[in-house]
Amino acid sequence: MYVMTKKASDGKEIHKENIAEKDQNDITGTSSVQGEVPQGDEPSIARIVELETELSRQKEQSDKYRDELLRKAADFENFRKQKERETMMASSRALENIIRELLPVVDDVKRVLQHAPLNAEITGEARVYIEGVEMVKKNLEKWLDHKGVKAIESKGMKLDVNFHEAISQIDHPEAEPDTIIEEYQTGYLLGDKVIRHAKVIVAK
Repeated sequence: MYVMTKKASDGKEIHKENIAEKDQNDITGTSSVQGEVPQGDEPSIARIVELETELSRQKEQSDKYRDELLRKAADFENFRKQKERETMMASSRALENIIRELLPVVDDVKRVLQHAPLNAEITGEARVYIEGVEMVKKNLEKWLDHKGVKAIESKGMKLDVNFHEAISQIDHPEAEPDTIIEEYQTGYLLGDKVIRHAKVIVAK
């Protein structure tokens, strides 16, 4: 229902709306643009889908790079360990060669002392010489011990071909067969490895 116009103070007519119709529109929520989709919604959804697709692609690429990096790291670690093993083996072989070349010198020093005169027969000049040889022997043994070299036990032991080499057999009534009764040349171990078998004489 329309409300009749009335005269304003300035003489102009003022029309009022159909209050009942306006109130009804407010209650039902209808408007002149009812049913229209807000502008910009469809492009926003498409952009979200595009970004999600790009994010998924980037994640796949990142996973690919990560797997490749892990493989490269594993390959490098294996390469490093292999080089370390090769270096250790080369160093061990070099040490073995040095020790093998040095052992005859040790043998000669031991023989000199074995054939030295008894203390009562040693003159003043000879004593100084013998003491010098003993010092050389002690220093050689200290160096060998520092490198992990140990002498193989022989005399009184049973012959073990893993450590001993029998160069002769003799009758010995007080020893059981294959018992080592004399050591001709000392054998040596470097760690657990035999670098020279002991040459021995065993009982028959």
